[in-house]
Amino acid sequence: MPARLRRFLGMIGVLLFLAGYVWAAVWIADRLPDNFWVTLVYYVVAGTAWGVPLVPFLRWADRER
Repeated sequence: MPARLRRFLGMIGVLLFLAGYVWAAVWIADRLPDNFWVTLVYYVVAGTAWGVPLVPFLRWADRER
């Protein structure tokens, strides 16, 4: 697969993943108890966890082969 096509598919994949991730994060946040500390911990975790599944995907998209 050409690098340009792989990067384009990677961009589309990242956008779709992030849209789904944001939707799921908001859906879960609406169901959390109304407590400052619970909300704080949730948003710290949810705000950093999105990058973990994207690392292998971005490496694939940036390959030169």
